[in-house]
Amino acid sequence: MTKEERLNAELARTRNMQKIENENYAAGYVNICGIDEAGRGPLCGPVVAGAVILPKDCGILYINDSKKLSEKMRDVLYDEIAKGAVAWGVGIVPPERIDEINILQATYEAMRIAIENLKVSPDILLNDAVTVPGVEIPQVPIIKGDAKSQSIAAASIMAKVTRDRIMAQYDELYPEYGFARHKGYGTKAHIEALREYGPCPIHRRTFIGKILGSRN
Repeated sequence: MTKEERLNAELARTRNMQKIENENYAAGYVNICGIDEAGRGPLCGPVVAGAVILPKDCGILYINDSKKLSEKMRDVLYDEIAKGAVAWGVGIVPPERIDEINILQATYEAMRIAIENLKVSPDILLNDAVTVPGVEIPQVPIIKGDAKSQSIAAASIMAKVTRDRIMAQYDELYPEYGFARHKGYGTKAHIEALREYGPCPIHRRTFIGKILGSRN
């Protein structure tokens, strides 16, 4: 495939990712906000939500589900989205709060914080598969939304990059766990370090009980 063919393919993919947004523009909504999270599954660290309102016919290419992008590409897109978005915000809920209210409720809380941190009020929320309780703004839950909606995909990138950078900072405080590599997920190396050193302050106690038994 030539360079021009690759560019045309990406333009077509981007237009396809804008179909849901365009349907909502046609319905009269103006500020359409994508919502997604990062960090529901790890053994430690925060859960982070992203909220992004992109301009109509956003021209930023390569926005996609953050899991499908390289770390380098996510970093590039983070900067482009931060610069080009109508508004964006993140919500961060720490591990002790996750232990207190459970990961699902903590995810909802992070999403509400992300929405509150927007400098422009959304007219509608496009969410990745969930309906956030306690929010009066109209919501549309979309299964696998980060692969179907440009706004949700953008939110997934902002959440993922924010969380990865937080985990890299924690790696400097607790280098024995390797957080910069696995970002807190339950890899073999992480579990071995957890068993050797025990939990550190950012481990989710409700997530590691079966691994450590009575040690946590």
